[in-house]
Amino acid sequence: MDAQGRGRADNIDPADQWVLNPATGEYELRLDPSPPQSAVPGQRRGAAPGPGGGDSRRRGTPSDAEQAHETAPAPTVPGPRRRRGAPGEEEPPPGRRSRRPEKKKRSRTKKVLMWTGGTMAFVLVGAGTAGYLILKHLEGNVTTTDVGSAAKDSFSKDEAFNILIIGTDKRTGKGNEGYGDKGSVGHADTNILLHVAKDRTNATALSIPRDLIVDVPDCPTKQPDGSTKVVPGSHKVRFNESLGQDGRDPGCAMRTVKEITGISPDHFMMADFNAVKTLTSAVGGVEVCLKHAVNDKDSHLNLPAGSSKIEGEEALAFVRTRHSFGNHGDLDRIKVQQQFLSSLMRKMASGDTLTNPVKLYDLADAATKSLTVDTGIGKPSTLKDVALELKKVPTKNITFLTVPVLDNPDDGPVHKTVILNQAQAPQVFDTIGSDVSFTEVKKKQQQAKDAQAARLKGTRSAASEVRVRVLNGGAKDGAAQETLTWLQNQQGVLKSENGSNAPEKLANTTLEYAPDQADQARELASLMGLPGSALKPGKSVTNSQGLPAMTLTLGKDYKGAGVSLTAPKKAPKVQGQHTADTVQCAS
Repeated sequence: MDAQGRGRADNIDPADQWVLNPATGEYELRLDPSPPQSAVPGQRRGAAPGPGGGDSRRRGTPSDAEQAHETAPAPTVPGPRRRRGAPGEEEPPPGRRSRRPEKKKRSRTKKVLMWTGGTMAFVLVGAGTAGYLILKHLEGNVTTTDVGSAAKDSFSKDEAFNILIIGTDKRTGKGNEGYGDKGSVGHADTNILLHVAKDRTNATALSIPRDLIVDVPDCPTKQPDGSTKVVPGSHKVRFNESLGQDGRDPGCAMRTVKEITGISPDHFMMADFNAVKTLTSAVGGVEVCLKHAVNDKDSHLNLPAGSSKIEGEEALAFVRTRHSFGNHGDLDRIKVQQQFLSSLMRKMASGDTLTNPVKLYDLADAATKSLTVDTGIGKPSTLKDVALELKKVPTKNITFLTVPVLDNPDDGPVHKTVILNQAQAPQVFDTIGSDVSFTEVKKKQQQAKDAQAARLKGTRSAASEVRVRVLNGGAKDGAAQETLTWLQNQQGVLKSENGSNAPEKLANTTLEYAPDQADQARELASLMGLPGSALKPGKSVTNSQGLPAMTLTLGKDYKGAGVSLTAPKKAPKVQGQHTADTVQCAS
């Protein structure tokens, strides 16, 4: 390639010059202007002009082609975004082959790949962006499953969201038929409930043990002929039976998560064994660390102590190994898997991956081929939106933790299953459900929360003086009347009335009041357990008696009359929790 003609050093294509703009978070084409060119035709960079402007080092008579090449005016690069083939750019001189169409195609592809790379913040979610952006090749890779009402039918970029990530033990795919249970229908072997905060400052990845004893609820499942079949629930079985067993689909696992935690997964993403193998190979291997050497006859993992780079079959062996870590149980394997995912996330976010188009393409292709999602996020454009929202979360604020559990006393002397630790697990679930971070977030966000909490401080009026209209703004049917009855009969708020349905649905419950009603607002917030963020200074309304009243609008977060909506002020400490930027060694 002619460096003068491109304004770059030898063998560098401007299409390779995509760099991250920190102001926008997107990749842009940056071409430095060409060094000043000699006005003397035929002069080469770095060569002294001979008589008449020729190259004094040239010997012999140049051929016609060489003369055409030497005397052709070099195209200028007027700004940082000029590309070959831009409107108004000169045609290549005679004798020089135009490769413009080929370069244009390559440039577009690289642009797509580089832009996509910045969004791959998480192993499965990042795959969705590539599935949308890398032209037609990846569009058919992602498989969708209709799980009915278990998942939302759309994705909101303005709210917190929960995605249930499932790793199945199904032995489909090349080279996987020899692992363990060859006839497995694909149970929920690895399970992570990923919560992404509304303000995108943090995320929590909660691992749910496959051997956790749970009640699986009745589950409506879509059949191939379009009909719906209800799979009966099961009492006191392992969580992994919430998928695959008796024909249960991922929606059954989602319903079981809600039954356990009270948190509703909005969507699911499911991957098989091939995901681990192909993703690690696509990024060129993942660094793992061991405190002691491992030679496991069951998984065939053979690694020395210290750091190792693994990919493919070796990576799959690493995440499947149980008998060489801790107490040889699933809980210790979960710790290893969390460490592996953290390392994979760091590798995907590294410059080595983000600036390598080949790696990015292989990563996107491998991930999407191993991915199944619900129809609510099955469109490539929606997967792109999910990934872009997750991209906003700093790696240091992504917390990995496991549901607090205890050994199952019903197992006898050999403990094979676990049960919820009722002293700790509810606090964890409430923290996630209330969108509270397990990591320190920016002071700006904390200051805003402190300002909201200040609204709750001050004098309060008597309950009998609280005048309020209750509206249903997205809560369950009958919520307004239920709350009204509770306020009047149990709390003494007699000056209250049912205002029916609100004009629009709200995600969160609000209490709007005029400045002179602040005492009433604080009393009602105390009675109902409303957070400071629910109090909205504004104006009063006129009730049915012609008197000023506050407006209480019950949002989708409404949990029932008398159930507090106040979020925990601080997340509990969970044993073994760590953030994605932490490097750990498996033991």
